[in-house]
Amino acid sequence: METGIVQQPNQGDEVARVRAFNRFYTARLGVLEQRLMDSPFSLTEARILYELAHRDAPTAKEIGAELKLDPGYLSRIIQGFADDGLVKRSPSPADRRQHLLTLTAKGRAAYAKLERSSQNEVTAMLAGLPPAERARLTAAMSTIQGLIGAGSAPPPILRSPRPGDIGWVVQSHGAFYAAEYGFDASFEALVAEIAGQFLASHDPGRERCWIAEYDGVQAGSLFLVRDSDDVAKLRLLLVTPQARGHQLGRRLIDEAIGFARLCGYRKVTLWTQSILTAARRIYQDAGFQRVAAEPHRSFGQDLIGETWELSL
Repeated sequence: METGIVQQPNQGDEVARVRAFNRFYTARLGVLEQRLMDSPFSLTEARILYELAHRDAPTAKEIGAELKLDPGYLSRIIQGFADDGLVKRSPSPADRRQHLLTLTAKGRAAYAKLERSSQNEVTAMLAGLPPAERARLTAAMSTIQGLIGAGSAPPPILRSPRPGDIGWVVQSHGAFYAAEYGFDASFEALVAEIAGQFLASHDPGRERCWIAEYDGVQAGSLFLVRDSDDVAKLRLLLVTPQARGHQLGRRLIDEAIGFARLCGYRKVTLWTQSILTAARRIYQDAGFQRVAAEPHRSFGQDLIGETWELSL
């Protein structure tokens, strides 16, 4: 006979299961090793690099509060980064006792390499699972993060395109540029042509598309395509208004530059418009230089097209 009494889980068993999962997952990802993924960085150092790459000139105090690190320990790590030329420090206008921290070009390159290694390692881990099982795994991870994080949204991620993403890129570019800059349908047609060519004939070894995802939805895009054996071209950079403030544009550009270096390109080029001030600032911060500017009439507007280049 059923009694209707539901047996409550034993708290000791729950704690044991959580600890067992922690041991399994940390060992599976290799974070117990002295150096993370054969890099020169420990897990803590890599996590600090992540914060520096995804924050707009934070102070050491801000990073320490986020990661709950001892100030003295954090200070020694930051000093080591500065000695190695990875970090630049400048006095904070708000508090002269604090310094604003930014990654140098060398620091961004080091982080990009670490990010690629991490992505490749996780990609390899997931490769043995069929698509349905991968979906179950990532959904379970989101559930864990949502429950323990009190419902907070997961951080933005960069991933490869899935079915439907390229259509989203075309639609989002058309809608955004029409609303923000008054571009007509000819711009959306151009985006569709670029995206269609990529789908039909891109070389996975030398060309790539990244989709940014935030809170489970598409939040941005960037394509890197071959222009010649030595030159790669960036195309279709976009970050949605809802996802701004997370350094997604910078992350997309850094990821593309790192990939271009791995492919052996010697230069990355792009074409943009002078009115796109936010994008131009990202290009400039990443080391691109404007090499040409020319007025033109396109997309129903009088514009000044600009060519920017980065030597690798």
